[in-house]
Amino acid sequence: MKYFIKTFGCQQNLTDSGRIENAFQARGMTKASSIKEADYVIINTCMVRRSAEDRVYGMVINLNKIKKKRSLKIIVTGCMVGIAARDTTGKYLQKLKERMPEVDEFMPIEEVGFDNPAVQTDPNTGFVVISNGCNNFCTYCVVPFSRGKEVSRPYKDIINECLELKKRGYRMVTLLGQNVNSYGSDLLLNGAKIPVLNDLGGNPINRKGKGSHGVKNAVSSEVKDFKPVYVKHLGKHRIPTLFPHLLEEVAKMGFEKVDFMSSNPWDFSDELIGVIAKYPNITRTIHLPIQSGDDEVLKRMNRWYTTKEYLDLISKIKDQISNVKFTTDIIVGFCGETDEEFENTYKLCKKVGFEKAYVARYSPRPQTAATKNLIDDVPPAVKKKRWLKLDSLIFKPIRNQK
Repeated sequence: MKYFIKTFGCQQNLTDSGRIENAFQARGMTKASSIKEADYVIINTCMVRRSAEDRVYGMVINLNKIKKKRSLKIIVTGCMVGIAARDTTGKYLQKLKERMPEVDEFMPIEEVGFDNPAVQTDPNTGFVVISNGCNNFCTYCVVPFSRGKEVSRPYKDIINECLELKKRGYRMVTLLGQNVNSYGSDLLLNGAKIPVLNDLGGNPINRKGKGSHGVKNAVSSEVKDFKPVYVKHLGKHRIPTLFPHLLEEVAKMGFEKVDFMSSNPWDFSDELIGVIAKYPNITRTIHLPIQSGDDEVLKRMNRWYTTKEYLDLISKIKDQISNVKFTTDIIVGFCGETDEEFENTYKLCKKVGFEKAYVARYSPRPQTAATKNLIDDVPPAVKKKRWLKLDSLIFKPIRNQK
């Protein structure tokens, strides 16, 4: 029996597909070179944008034409199935079944565990997932609903996987998570309530500082010897993390390059900056999503920082790390975004000089606070115009170098 995997979305989705591949190989199956040869087609989905969701529907329609001619099993997994699994009403799963009646199985990605590491597709760079899910609930983002709350992999499992990659001759490694620099908060708190950001409220559930977390009594035995790193934000300690410790230990393994994605501005600690500065093999291109360069839009997005705080962090990193570059994520046309608010984003991009930016036009996502409580009132033509203007600003220097 042969399988074929089609992946939509981010690098973490690609790595998840590597774990799926390992699982199918463990069943004695072999990889098909194309869909035409496959007995099973697994579609690993993304739904960060509506366009990615629409491509999945289109692919299933085309697969059904093959299915009518011969035996073929279609399995859908990833983020679209994740949100269905977490929707207690069952409405989203019913929607998927109605839109894709040809699908034989909707498989939650959690059914594919971390017991077997991902099959790596890059001969030089190994990709290692360190956490899954997110606790931040930005109002536009479906990830907390599609992947669930943030769960950190055991520290030793990550270290062992990286050591195995080094032994196998990989020169580079990239650590993956929806918010890598909050890695380990659940291990340190070991079941205690982790402060998260409420939809639209802009306040964490618990903002009383590290004493309220009961860290001494709650720390998992695996990480009890580590000193938690706290990020002080808005005058309070937010959460304890282990990411600076993890990053340093991986950097010491001797990889030519150690990278990580993605990191959140409000969890970027001084200790993390210090570790990056200390080890020249850690990346000098840092992905630091801004999403908008206007404070009012950031509030509506439930992004927990101001543009000044973001720029201060950029300056702090530049002061300590030479030759550092930044990439970012930006959403244009978010609910209520005025011309002036967009211009503030344009000015911020000009000021920072991002090496690259992933610019997206806002599209409403199911379950999110923006879809429930805000109005998608920026016309598509305006979104496109703003997207083109930012694209021209950020990528013009690159084009001129060619």
